Amino acid sequence: MKWLGAFMVTFGCAGLGRYWARQWRLRLRWMEQLRQMMYFLKGEILYGHASLGTALDNVGKRCQKAAGERGYTALPSFFQAVAKRICRQEGEAFADIWKEELAFLKGTPLKDEDISALENMGFHLGYLDLAMQERNLLLYIEQLDGQIAYLQMHLRERTKLYASLGIMGGLFLSVAML
Repeated sequence: MKWLGAFMVTFGCAGLGRYWARQWRLRLRWMEQLRQMMYFLKGEILYGHASLGTALDNVGKRCQKAAGERGYTALPSFFQAVAKRICRQEGEAFADIWKEELAFLKGTPLKDEDISALENMGFHLGYLDLAMQERNLLLYIEQLDGQIAYLQMHLRERTKLYASLGIMGGLFLSVAML
């Protein structure tokens, strides 16, 4: 019976290592999708001269289909939820709406620091003139590019590390159990 327990612990830890590696890859994909959506938002605001609510709704709808095929519908849904609340015109500040709707992204592969940066971008987005909104979006996109570059640079080594640590940790625990 000890062997069965050791076997289960080893494979459980190996699965945990693969889960961590998958989370790294998923975070990278989510950040890439967020960058694409920010470029679309910039285009809607600057070149389409759309209001912020309309721009957010258009970007959400545009990305919803592609995101649904990949299983990443939370970001487009977040944009659309913010747009709906803006269009209701209940007198709320955009920054408050943005911050409240960010709770929708909890439990996604995005880390707290990613959500915090997105919250900060939204805080500066709603009340500025067109040129400042563009600069704010470009600054955020530049930050996203830096994060994406970091995630891509360390993707291979981190996924191998997590998978190896999972297996080795499982073997260590199995030996310790026996």
